Amino acid sequence: MERLGHAGADGREHGAVISTLLAGLEHERIAVIGHRVVHGGDRFAAAALITDEVEHQIDELATLAPLHNPVNLTGIRAARAAFPDIPNVAVFDTAFHRTLPAASASYALPADLVQRHQIRRYGFHGISYQHVSARTAELLGRPLSELRLIIFHLGNGASACAMAGGRSVETSMGMTPLEGLVMGTRAGDLDPGVLLALGRAGVAWDRLEALLTRESSLRALAGTEDMRDIHAAAAAGDARAAAALDVYHHRLRHYLGAYLAQLGGADAIVFTGGVGENAAATRAAVVSGMAGLGILIDPARNEARADGARAISDPSSPVAVLIVPTDEGLEIARQSLAAVSV
Repeated sequence: MERLGHAGADGREHGAVISTLLAGLEHERIAVIGHRVVHGGDRFAAAALITDEVEHQIDELATLAPLHNPVNLTGIRAARAAFPDIPNVAVFDTAFHRTLPAASASYALPADLVQRHQIRRYGFHGISYQHVSARTAELLGRPLSELRLIIFHLGNGASACAMAGGRSVETSMGMTPLEGLVMGTRAGDLDPGVLLALGRAGVAWDRLEALLTRESSLRALAGTEDMRDIHAAAAAGDARAAAALDVYHHRLRHYLGAYLAQLGGADAIVFTGGVGENAAATRAAVVSGMAGLGILIDPARNEARADGARAISDPSSPVAVLIVPTDEGLEIARQSLAAVSV
């Protein structure tokens, strides 16, 4: 099993990556090539063996993820050309969230527009959530089917997911990866009226796209999206960095409260991703003052430098608080092998 990394939007870059792999790999040792594809729309509920038709559908779905699917597709085409006799599998970030109930997935817009433009909440980071939720069940020693989980995938892109019995029932990202939490550069939750006001003021569509995808959230609030630098600056007394963290943590707590209400409580709150796994101050800020909701963090456990999955909640806490490192590569490998074993 080999997973080919998608190096960038330039096809020549992908070709160089694959040529390097070819020089050091024996074809007979490769069972399947797994590709992460960000957007599967409402067409893919599971990983799919890539055919010409699947390629075509991924291409059509690029209208929903113009910054991601074309790059994913470039890697797929390069890999299929380089390894024509080896199965290629697409593993979709959106597939895990196909279980969202209609009340969560729906936007309150006219039905004809919804149908024509495929408007609904799709959700993302599904590959990560699938891996982390299964690992969480192992750590708790309980069947995943019995658990209510709230998982925060916090990196440059960030989202939250509420899960009941191993199924996604709420998630913060929507039709695109722009909605939801404060992230590195993507806007997160925003009153649509802001965009209408900017449009009326003469701001062009391409400028709005750059604003929403590359110039907002932590970069806008703190001048950088590197959470390590922001925490260090805040600790040194930088008011702008401290204010950025306040906004970041406020949005996380907002979603935590909403998801506790939707689930009727939780068995575990889980942090994953680069920020979730490493930013002790953020984890503490998200769950502090929630003893009345059965959530008690152990400060020493939370701040201890350690690797691997572990509990950071107080032993008496009714709700477990965990750090569970994600491994999307491993999950893609599992799903890819399962797809070709059917």
